[in-house]
Amino acid sequence: MKRFWDVASVNPTAAGFEILLDGKPMRLPSGAPLTVTAPRLAEAIAAEWQAAGGAKGGEMSFADTPLTRLAGTAAERIPPDPAPTIDAIARYGETDLLCYRAETPQALVQRQQQQWTPWVEWAALTLDAPLRVTAGVGYLKQHHDCITALKQAVAAQTPDTLAALGIAVPALGSLVLGLALAAGALDGETAYALGALDELFQVEQWGEDEEAASRRAAIRADVLLAERYIALTRRDA
Repeated sequence: MKRFWDVASVNPTAAGFEILLDGKPMRLPSGAPLTVTAPRLAEAIAAEWQAAGGAKGGEMSFADTPLTRLAGTAAERIPPDPAPTIDAIARYGETDLLCYRAETPQALVQRQQQQWTPWVEWAALTLDAPLRVTAGVGYLKQHHDCITALKQAVAAQTPDTLAALGIAVPALGSLVLGLALAAGALDGETAYALGALDELFQVEQWGEDEEAASRRAAIRADVLLAERYIALTRRDA
């Protein structure tokens, strides 16, 4: 679409912070103004709209405004009924990437043990969710109480964090890594590297594949976007 505004700015209101395009509030699909409660998030959203398209009349796409997409999800799609979002995210705990280990080669087995096991232990200690771990790809059923604890951890998140987890957890294939990211126990780059551990190991052995590299770059971008969004929504940051 063509950029139709000159200036994107932030307007403090009693409800929070609106993002204005040439003085007019940006609106959600419902018609309500997009309002966020964190000032740093509002400034970042305004900045991405100020940059989008370069100048009035320039071409832009909604790929240029990823923070806006997450804010819209957090404001409009999640609050009316968080349950479907919580269920979809929590379901990843049933087949968490960290629970399925290689049987060979030994170098990969050791790397998974060294880098993944601390986060399985983190889930047990921090979330009261002791996950079972197996070798191979055959389905391993987790204990009901563990899945319940993981779901409770997801349900305790704010709509903003749920919106971020909605992209980070599928990208990583791991609910544990997503929750660690949300808790600030894990940074985005490390979370991405842990989620891509198997593929990165194969790259070391056999070299890079362009298509796989492009897919991993998109995954990394999603994880870093989620990390940034969560950080911006923390009012004490």
